Amino acid sequence: MDTRHLSDSAATADLSATVRSTIGRLYRRFRSERVDGALGDTALEVLTYLHKHGPRTLTELSEMAQVAPASMTQSVNRLTSAGYAVRSPDPNDRRKVLFTATAAGAEVALANSAQRNAWLDAQLENFSPEDQRVIAHAFELLNRVAES
Repeated sequence: MDTRHLSDSAATADLSATVRSTIGRLYRRFRSERVDGALGDTALEVLTYLHKHGPRTLTELSEMAQVAPASMTQSVNRLTSAGYAVRSPDPNDRRKVLFTATAAGAEVALANSAQRNAWLDAQLENFSPEDQRVIAHAFELLNRVAES
């Protein structure tokens, strides 16, 4: 039996577990950086998406967030009742409703992005230039994994 192959497989499995765990923790930490009193994660994700990509239907938003339409209905109801998004009929199909970010919604989306970006920038500034290059290279490699 080739024990080197087993140890390589075990090392790969260990690396895989570490990558999954670390990216998950980093993602949760990043998501926790938001403006006080801000919306929940899904609502913020939807608001940011609407701000960046323009009007979308409930189905498109559900697919983007990978949630059931009923869950998305709750999120868009929160956004519309807070004045961060508006409903309007789809000009191409009057049976459909489009959701669009308002100016206030765009402001919230931008403020949250700015806060999250500032947090991450501050964390990365704590590393030496060499460590920053190592992180950049690691993420180039992880991007290849993500795009595969």
